[in-house]
Amino acid sequence: MDRISESHEAAGNRAGIPIEASLNYIEPNSEKPVYYAYEPPAGTPRSTGKFVAHNVPIRNAREVVRDLSLDKQGFQLTHQETAVRDFYDQNEVKTTYYPEVERLLKEATGAEKVVVFDHQVRNAELAKRGEKNAREYGRAVHNDYTAKSGPRRVRDHLPPAEAEARLQNRFAEINVWRPIRGPIESTPLAVCDSSSIDPGDFVASDLVYRDKVGETYRFTYNPNHRWFYFPRLEKNEVILLKCYDSKEDGRARFTAHSAFEDPTSAHDAAPRESIEVRALVFWPAEKSA
Repeated sequence: MDRISESHEAAGNRAGIPIEASLNYIEPNSEKPVYYAYEPPAGTPRSTGKFVAHNVPIRNAREVVRDLSLDKQGFQLTHQETAVRDFYDQNEVKTTYYPEVERLLKEATGAEKVVVFDHQVRNAELAKRGEKNAREYGRAVHNDYTAKSGPRRVRDHLPPAEAEARLQNRFAEINVWRPIRGPIESTPLAVCDSSSIDPGDFVASDLVYRDKVGETYRFTYNPNHRWFYFPRLEKNEVILLKCYDSKEDGRARFTAHSAFEDPTSAHDAAPRESIEVRALVFWPAEKSA
C-alpha cells in the first residue's frame, strides 16, 4: 500500500470520515458526445450523451494535503495573496491576476515559461441573471483537455515557430482555481486522484464553439475512483489542477473534476463564487546524459 492509500485508510478511521455525495458520470455509448459552448440553433440539443448520478465517497483533502502533488494525484493546494479587488472586472483580472498566476505557477512547477490564456468566473446567481459573464458550475465529471486537444492549445496561443519548438519538450496545462469570496459554503469542487483512473474510463467529447471544435474528456463510472475536496476554501487558498501533461512516464496527465452538492452545507449557504484561470506551462529541454 502506497503512502497516499495509507493516508486514505487513516482518514477513514479518524473523525474525518468521507462524505457521500452524487457525481454525474457519462454512460458508455458508441456515439461521441457533443457539448455546445453557446446556445445552439433551434432543435439542436445543448449536449448529447446520457449522464447518470452515482453516490461516491469524497474525502477531506486537508487531511492528506502534504501528500498531494501535481505529478502524483494531479492536484495540490497552495496559498497566494492577491491584489485583485474585483474578480468580475475582466480587465483587472487580465492585468493584475494573470501576472500573479504566472509567478505562482513558475514557483510551483519550476517552469521557464507560463502563458495564461483564459479565465472563467462562476456564480450560480449571477449566471441565472446573465450578469458579469458568470457561468454555472460544471456538474459533470470531466477534464478540460484530451491527448488531442492539449497540443492544439499550444498552437492556438504561441507563434507557429515557437509552438513547434515547444511541442518537442515537456509542457502542461494547469487550471488555477480559487474562491472569489471565502469561505466556500456550497457546491465545492471535487477532484479525482489521477492514479485511480483507468484508461477505459476516458470518453472524448467534442466541445463546439462558434468558430472551432475543441475536445474534452468525460468519464464513465469506476468505483475505484478516489475523490477529494477542500472544505471551506478561503480566498487566499488556490487549487492547482493539472488538466494535461505531455510527459508519458507514469505521472499524472489528466485530472477528472466536478462541482457537487455538499450534503453538509447549510440550507442558507451562500452560493459559491470562484474563478479558474487556464495556463500553458513550459519546461526547458531536458539535457541528455
